[in-house]
Amino acid sequence: MDLGIEGRVALLTGASRGIGQACAAALAAEGVRVAICARGQAAIEAAARDIAARTGGEVAPFVADMSRAGDVDRLLSEVAAAMGDVDILLANNSGPPRGGFDALDDAQWQDGFEVTMMSTVRLVRGVLPGMRERRWGRVLTIVSSSVRQPVDRLELSNALRPGIVGLFKSLAVTMGKDNVLFNCVAPGRIMTERFLSGAKNAGMTEEAYAEKHRATVPLGRIGRPDEIADVVAFLASERASYITGATVIVDGGMIRSLH
Repeated sequence: MDLGIEGRVALLTGASRGIGQACAAALAAEGVRVAICARGQAAIEAAARDIAARTGGEVAPFVADMSRAGDVDRLLSEVAAAMGDVDILLANNSGPPRGGFDALDDAQWQDGFEVTMMSTVRLVRGVLPGMRERRWGRVLTIVSSSVRQPVDRLELSNALRPGIVGLFKSLAVTMGKDNVLFNCVAPGRIMTERFLSGAKNAGMTEEAYAEKHRATVPLGRIGRPDEIADVVAFLASERASYITGATVIVDGGMIRSLH
């Protein structure tokens, strides 16, 4: 299937590893000119080299901390200067830290709000005017299955990520006339470093932790980052031109709710 996005410019944050890197590779393989960002210079440069080698695509690395407003502004300026106007945005972040409600203080709530909500708000604010002017844009974000079913000891994520879904639903309504589409992708259990980091918090080996969660998935396995990336690439494409305001669950059937 020709996704119809060859030559478009995409900006992906949190793209040095895991789901973000897989999404960047999927878009680069479709001929998208990809800008990837993370906080660590060595990691993002290594990711760019790896993606370019695997896909033959154009991949440019940028360094920024999405929890800092100044970094977001600088990133957007640097990407525009190096690659041109952004057509596709994937706002991806590592998510707020784990912790039960009693263990979270005001500073942690504020930090979680900055990295989860405000980083996305600032990125969207930066790319939206150009997308509206050109009457073409795809704005995507990676949320979590917690937007449908809260996850134990992830109170920050359970509280903040549904706010992103509400924001994107609102923007899908107001920006539809300009052909700028807003969609969320909600992964379930995906085999990433972040997923496996839960083992230590649970006092389990990584193998035991993965097996525990595997048992909750009807497909009987933990998902792969590329399975999220394929959905993101489709939603970023011309083939998804009538999908906006959606939250697509990619979880192997784990979430049992009807909507």
